[in-house]
Amino acid sequence: MGPVKPVDTTTEIETPEHIRFQHHVAGPARRFFAYLIDLMIRGALLAALGFALVLGGVAVGDSLGQASLGVLLLVAFLLEWFYYILFEVVWSGRTPGKRALSLRVIGDGGQPLTFGQSLIRNLLRAADLLPAAGSLPTYGIGVLVMGKDERFRRLGDLAAGTMVIVEKRTSVDAPLNIHPLPSPQELANLPQRLPIDGEELEAIELLLRREYRLSPARIYELASLVAGIFAKRLHVRVHDPVRFLKVLYARSRGMTAEVNAPLHHQANVPFGSAGWAPPGFNGGGWQPPHGAGGQQYGTGGWAPPAPTGHRPQHGAWPPRGSS
Repeated sequence: MGPVKPVDTTTEIETPEHIRFQHHVAGPARRFFAYLIDLMIRGALLAALGFALVLGGVAVGDSLGQASLGVLLLVAFLLEWFYYILFEVVWSGRTPGKRALSLRVIGDGGQPLTFGQSLIRNLLRAADLLPAAGSLPTYGIGVLVMGKDERFRRLGDLAAGTMVIVEKRTSVDAPLNIHPLPSPQELANLPQRLPIDGEELEAIELLLRREYRLSPARIYELASLVAGIFAKRLHVRVHDPVRFLKVLYARSRGMTAEVNAPLHHQANVPFGSAGWAPPGFNGGGWQPPHGAGGQQYGTGGWAPPAPTGHRPQHGAWPPRGSS
């Protein structure tokens, strides 16, 4: 049994290269409001032209006044039949109304709208407008056909091979910068390929992007929960969870280490999230367990596991004193 498709207005399009895209199809209500905006724009253009013709008739005389009605009818005809075609071709499937509501006309296969497709779908608009209530179109046939089609296509869309989609407005964040970059000492005891999948790396990135939006205590608390998972997986001990996550992220993204960079923490200089340290902390970093020699690890507070048979002593973050 195949995967169950969600019941919504999302449609999937497969390109000739077998790449699948999902689009959110525009429903009748949203398209109606876009049509209403375009209708008001066309009405405003006709009203402005009529007002100009009336003023011209008053200034010039009856000769222009007799021709003004013909000019007005000609412009009304052009607006009715070529307004949509002009904007959809120039604006890649959008009219002012569609643009205001984030709508776009595209081909059934996901390709951009062509002039021929726009011409066909708008010429058949007359059929979609039926039946008329007096002199006013009701769009009854268009709504009926749209309601029976899974992509909400009217007669013009079916004939032209088009559909109307809702464009999602998204913003792309700038690349996440790690400052300072991990030093060679910080990366020395990390494997070249970390056991972190894409979703986990994305979660780390989302957390680090919130570092300066939350209070230092809150970001430290959240980082502690996340860092504990990876510390256990890598068999390391974490004292500064924020810096630890930054080092993991930098290694996973292949960021270049600073070759001659000093250690991230120095004596009597607190380090952590946005320079915050727990009460009572007077600076320092991680000190290796007894028997590990005089080497000080510059990993922002984390250290590799102690030698076999030796259990390191755990203290408060960060421990007092440094070598």
